[in-house]
Amino acid sequence: MTDSSTPTTPTAPTPNLPHGVVEEGRDAPRQFVSWTCYKLDPAWRRLPEEVREEHKAELAEVLEAWGEKLVLSTYTAVGIRPDMDFMTWRATPELELLQQSQTDIFSTQLGTYLETTYLYTGTTKGSQYTKAAEEAGFLKQRPLAVTPAVERKYFIMYPFVKQRRWYALPPEERGRMMREHAVIGRQWPSIKLNTAFSFGIDDQEFMTAFETDSVHDFLDLMMAMRGTEASSYTERDTPIFTTIRMEARAALDTLGGARTAVALDA
Repeated sequence: MTDSSTPTTPTAPTPNLPHGVVEEGRDAPRQFVSWTCYKLDPAWRRLPEEVREEHKAELAEVLEAWGEKLVLSTYTAVGIRPDMDFMTWRATPELELLQQSQTDIFSTQLGTYLETTYLYTGTTKGSQYTKAAEEAGFLKQRPLAVTPAVERKYFIMYPFVKQRRWYALPPEERGRMMREHAVIGRQWPSIKLNTAFSFGIDDQEFMTAFETDSVHDFLDLMMAMRGTEASSYTERDTPIFTTIRMEARAALDTLGGARTAVALDA
């Protein structure tokens, strides 16, 4: 006897989450996120001024062109860290575009003088602790789309790794501790948090990035966070990068060849 009923299409199995945690935003589109830190070869600063100006103009044009195809923000760390001078924050749904844009940066004349000292990759992803954040008073979920806050002047980021014993805790315990974490963070509403997940695709588990108009406020926030129970499960949260957001050409000018107003007035 033949079964004439309409065959059912099997549904894709739901991915298993650790310890039965419910993840928010599972079906939302994700973006690959990359923070790339560059150190300038000092030999570039000894080039004639007109050559340096040509190099900066070329790289600024490349960065601005790629800014039309993906999320791209530029930052300077000149005078802040000795191991990097310039940073890009890029985001796109296509991993290949991160590779292609990096190739174009290195293919410029100034790019031949840039060394990549740090590069961190992650993806956007819904947080499994959304409920804990809501209970702490955060009523608006963070969007999965990367949207740099152009109105905030400073950008601070670091790679983050939890101790393995954290993941062995019951989800209720982790949620309780993250709720405490979120309550403290809510005391600094002017600081915007951006989180990327790096499990299995880079050496860290998360990238945590903050945008603010006050580095002092950020320092106070970090000191307050040190006393939380969740903080005791931190394995690593360094190096920490403090940068200043600038448009591409202005950020490149900090590398040399454009004297500041103080220098011009001297």
